[in-house]
Amino acid sequence: MENGTHYRTCHLCEAMCGVAIEMKDGRIASIKGDENDPLSRGHICPKAVALQDLHEDPDRLKKPIRKTGTGWQEMEWAEAFDLVAEKLHQTRQDHGHNSIGVYLGNPNVHNHGSLVATMPLLRAIGTQNRFSATSNDQLPHMLASLEMFGHQVLFPIPDIDHTDLFICIGANPMASNGSLMTVPDFRGRLKALKQRGGRMVVLDPRRTETAKLADEFHFVRPGSDALLMMAMVHTLFEEKLVDPGPAERLVKDADLLRLAALSFTPEAVSAHTGISAEDIRALTRQLATTRKAALYTRMGTSTQTFGGVATWLAYCLNILTGKLDLPGGVLFSQPAIDLVELGAMAGQKGHFGKRHSRVKGLPEFGGEYPASTMADEMLTPGDGQIRAFVTVAGNPVLSSPNGRRLEEALGGLDFMVSVDYYLNETTRHADIILPPTAALERSHYDLIFSMFAVRNFAKYSEALFDAGPGARHDWQILLELAHRLEKLRKGGQLALRAELGWRAFKQIGPDPILDLLLRSGPYGADAGRARGLLQPAVDLVMDILPKRHPLRGLAKLSPLNRHWQELPKGLSLSALKDNPNGVDLGPLQPSLPERLFTRDGKINLAPRRYLDDLGRLHEALAAPAGDSLQLIGRRHVRSNNSWMHNSQRLVKGKDRCTLMIHPKDASRLGLQAADSAEISSESRQIVLPVEITEDVMPGVVSIPHGWGHDREGTGQSVAAAHAGASINDLLSDGRIDPLSGTSVLNGQPVAVKVWRPERQRKRA
Repeated sequence: MENGTHYRTCHLCEAMCGVAIEMKDGRIASIKGDENDPLSRGHICPKAVALQDLHEDPDRLKKPIRKTGTGWQEMEWAEAFDLVAEKLHQTRQDHGHNSIGVYLGNPNVHNHGSLVATMPLLRAIGTQNRFSATSNDQLPHMLASLEMFGHQVLFPIPDIDHTDLFICIGANPMASNGSLMTVPDFRGRLKALKQRGGRMVVLDPRRTETAKLADEFHFVRPGSDALLMMAMVHTLFEEKLVDPGPAERLVKDADLLRLAALSFTPEAVSAHTGISAEDIRALTRQLATTRKAALYTRMGTSTQTFGGVATWLAYCLNILTGKLDLPGGVLFSQPAIDLVELGAMAGQKGHFGKRHSRVKGLPEFGGEYPASTMADEMLTPGDGQIRAFVTVAGNPVLSSPNGRRLEEALGGLDFMVSVDYYLNETTRHADIILPPTAALERSHYDLIFSMFAVRNFAKYSEALFDAGPGARHDWQILLELAHRLEKLRKGGQLALRAELGWRAFKQIGPDPILDLLLRSGPYGADAGRARGLLQPAVDLVMDILPKRHPLRGLAKLSPLNRHWQELPKGLSLSALKDNPNGVDLGPLQPSLPERLFTRDGKINLAPRRYLDDLGRLHEALAAPAGDSLQLIGRRHVRSNNSWMHNSQRLVKGKDRCTLMIHPKDASRLGLQAADSAEISSESRQIVLPVEITEDVMPGVVSIPHGWGHDREGTGQSVAAAHAGASINDLLSDGRIDPLSGTSVLNGQPVAVKVWRPERQRKRA
């Protein structure tokens, strides 16, 4: 790569920060924020420097390796592909399609090449035993979007650049840079909000980095957010503050929601939530009477026992107070490549509960079972038992509940293959690891997180380094495996047409597909003089064809659709290459009713599945508060789950894997700042240094997510030197939100005591 400055999007978290990478003598000399990036405007977080660390990491795998009796051995690509395809095919032949399981990790959604190639691989494997990070993360948001708006990835995004009140419940955008709200430089945007007279209110069991900047902060007990928000709904109706505003003509079943909230008064929920009735009413009035306001929730409300109901109610509160489809409220984005509309055209708006898992009967979502039941499906004998496993860019041993049990399950498989460039806590159980290129060795376009951005935006980054002849991109690995599995399924040979199709797909790769989608999208190529000939045809298609006709869908997305006539035009891959800092496509805009995908064109405020789950919420309201400590997770700005802990620059400094505990609880348990604590849950326990702080509420302890690099046989030297302990070694995989199937990662009970090493030695 030539010397000079090169511009990219950092893919290491949801923020999509623009970076300026200075190259000198073929090496990275510096990484700085790109001041000309229209979304991040020069901001980067500490994770951006890890781009260099990941690229230069000596622990990163470059060639396939296989497990042998004497250790790991390198092998050639052709041999590795043959062996993996044969093993998977043989498992499928002997035990059926569902004997193969697949897990897709979080990094896949940052990678357009992997996204393009994943579906062919899943079709070639043909299994129903599919899992991903979704059910440990954002599934309740996807379910609410599906039930209320008709599409699983149609998320209402807070218009934080124009709002006057930002209410944040169970989220920490100062550390995450947003999540389902791509918002680089949250601090700068918050400063601008306050300069225009706006306010931020935060509710959380921990005084987070975000909470410390809030104008108003309230502790709220873990798992009680649904009670809090139901009391807010009650207050809206009781005080006649309901006004859906722009969405009023589209809303249905508001009366059902009013009836559902009748018994959830602020006084009734106060003791359970830890928030006074007066404060609940005041918060509700703030939201209702501030015209430009947005209520935002995330992991703390999603991954809990009432994750489904809490997320639904957050959407309802924005709608009932007139914040949906209003500038300064919450709006739907209009990305350059509209996966929402493309999915709808293909009949892929989402589905839930079409089938249920074999062992626990948990519902699928979008074709995937909850990750919490992976170990069940591997350890329980019978037809459909998982005997072979494929992981792609995932480390579920550290990111899914009951990681030790999952380790046991992975160790008993007949065969396992991992597409990953690290030997980590999960991939160490694989028989073969197929390492893809690192991020700076491939092109980048963020298909997914552009849909969640607080401003419409497009940016393409070319590969910064040549991967070399012996390397394979992840899309090449996935397509090669898919091709070979298809051939084996067909008896060793494909029809000529199918074979040519596979070869063409592998030859062109994802970027020409990206170009086609950009050109045919709402910001795509301007037809110029030909517009006069083409426009009438597009208008005719939009006027006469049924709403769900594929041709009408294509016309709807077309840059010639009159609905897009005010949008900038001329977007293509070459145009993005000519603008390496990115292209600003404008602020979020009102888009209803065109953006709805429900059958009747209405927003369903009271879907039946949520009303049916309110019996549990009534039981929680009637039950006395428990006296055990409740465990919550946390995230640091230098960390993104488990996959950045091999960067020395990100893990150096003060130990961040600690047990946060309130001084009152520490005193009651005899804990002091210099102690280590044993944290236990059922038959599981871990040991961590104690951090006594008033930043967590009494009755709550906090452990960060993604640590636990103390397993033997991993190849990440820096991570092993900063091992920490895994919160998921404590969490039960039997605790889920029964409505959505989401793992309960926040609010599980634990016991804490002083750790005595001598007692441990005596026990041993």
